[in-house]
Amino acid sequence: MSQSSSALERVRRICLALPETNERPSHGAPTFFIRDKRSFVTYMDDHHGDGRLVLWCASSSDVQQMLATSRPEQFCVPPYVAHLGWVGVRLDRDLSWDEIAGVIADAHRVVLEKTPRPRETTRGTKATARRST
Repeated sequence: MSQSSSALERVRRICLALPETNERPSHGAPTFFIRDKRSFVTYMDDHHGDGRLVLWCASSSDVQQMLATSRPEQFCVPPYVAHLGWVGVRLDRDLSWDEIAGVIADAHRVVLEKTPRPRETTRGTKATARRST
């Protein structure tokens, strides 16, 4: 098994163990979502030929800047989602899987806090949100 496929399997196990999480491709990359709505981790392997094996993880701008500036060999500012505060986690560098799992758990928490819970009706079934026109 290659480093890339082995890393994806580990990331997949970590992400799918978190509550209300699913995986589906987004923009051609394995991506992990909460309630199939909001992504919190994207797995990138050689994105546009950059030679990196990296996770793009939801974060805050403060954490993104702190990690990317204090540990640039292990963390980076990813394209496209940098303005949202996401941080890149280099899987092709010397990082422990415990630390990677911690960043993934933090990403899940950040997005879960921003994701509205489905409303419950008095009978305990999910209500369908309606938009006024």
